[in-house]
Amino acid sequence: MFSRRNFLTGLASSSAIVGLSACAVNSSRNPSQLTEAALAVEPIIDPKTLEKPNLTIGYVPVNDCAPFAIAWEKGLFRKYGLNVKLSRESSWANSRDGLIFGRLDASPVVSGAITNARTGAEGARVAPLCGAMTIHRHGNAMTMNRAMWDFGLRPWQEYKGDLQRFGKDLRAYFNQISVHNRVWAVVLSSSIYEYFARYLISAIGINLVEELRVLIIPPPQMVNNMRIGSTQAYMVAEPWNTRAITGNEGIGFTFVQGRQIWNGHPDRILAVMESFIEENPKTYRSLVKAMIEACQYCSKPENRPEVAKLIAQRSFTGVPPKLTEPGIVGNYNYGGFDDQKRMVDSIETTLFFDMPPDVAKAENDHSTFLWQSESLWLMTQAARWQQIPEIPPDAEAIAKQAWRTDLYREIAGEMAIACPTEDYYVTPGKAFIDNKPFDPSDLVGYVNSFEIRANTTKSFYFS
Repeated sequence: MFSRRNFLTGLASSSAIVGLSACAVNSSRNPSQLTEAALAVEPIIDPKTLEKPNLTIGYVPVNDCAPFAIAWEKGLFRKYGLNVKLSRESSWANSRDGLIFGRLDASPVVSGAITNARTGAEGARVAPLCGAMTIHRHGNAMTMNRAMWDFGLRPWQEYKGDLQRFGKDLRAYFNQISVHNRVWAVVLSSSIYEYFARYLISAIGINLVEELRVLIIPPPQMVNNMRIGSTQAYMVAEPWNTRAITGNEGIGFTFVQGRQIWNGHPDRILAVMESFIEENPKTYRSLVKAMIEACQYCSKPENRPEVAKLIAQRSFTGVPPKLTEPGIVGNYNYGGFDDQKRMVDSIETTLFFDMPPDVAKAENDHSTFLWQSESLWLMTQAARWQQIPEIPPDAEAIAKQAWRTDLYREIAGEMAIACPTEDYYVTPGKAFIDNKPFDPSDLVGYVNSFEIRANTTKSFYFS
């Protein structure tokens, strides 16, 4: 059964490896280590005017640490009066819990972490986490192992949108192995990565609750776990998909990017505790401004090769630039074991700020703008899989408290950045892999429209 017990089992099985990896890498960057370029930047905000200029900010060794690396290296934290220590976190659970327990002032968290901390999804610690901006959209993918390739499974684009054919292939593969060997991994329970795995499998008619075991494994350990045979597939952020393909580790291939499951989806959110905003409003504004500017820098095509090289440093991802580059620059290879390159050149592989027309939801939309309707979508998935008993009757109020579009508009306005005027949008069917639209005005109807849910005999309703 796909349950919290399975997640905890997976977490325990990899904890020893995670501990070793965390000790092996320089775990932080202190203000005294600032580069000459950063020190040359003149602050436009006096640190003495801020409530808390000295901050400890987390990051996880995946490609989306790029804005944090840029804000550090280019002196953007310093520009806005901040004296920042960067703390390298070994997992997304550590990144989230560091905020909740007060070890970190700010940190990126996976989409779903803020909303689910507010609702206590799947027994999560209830905490008033907040976010006003995304760090990036897209930038993640699902990797499958060599055995799945040898059986005949191929990258999603080769199915040309035919979910039925993919479902037939995956069902045939599952039928020839034991249910106990159907083990996939995600980076955190109740996260958009877990929801993508569930969404994809259920869209082809396979009940993931009954037919698959899912483990929590921190990003840097995904490749090792696949190599030793403990997982068949995993959903993670780059560069840990690219690392698995032929020419690198040669143990798997990229089946699908997250943007092919939901085009335009939010990935990482800059999170703080609600009390941090209340007690340090000026500091928070400085932090968001520094991160917006860093995301703008990462977004420019001419800067992306430099960004990919920077985050390859040992203190960030610690992998060769050839692994960080595809997800950042966009020259993305899905891999395979037939000596063919499956290249897709697209800046949409990872979106840091600028939004292409086919991804933007409204006028003045940009990647760092959070839509509260996306928080509502995450709640529907938590209810769909019974991580919460029902759609909260105050779902919109929770989304408003958790994803602070009001603050973002104010802060972005001070930077002369125009924003969308609405907090909600209807996601068209073409954005999702199964062509199923999402209307945030009917959350209960949306959940009940799915044939496969954690308990299909139960309909969800407002209490």
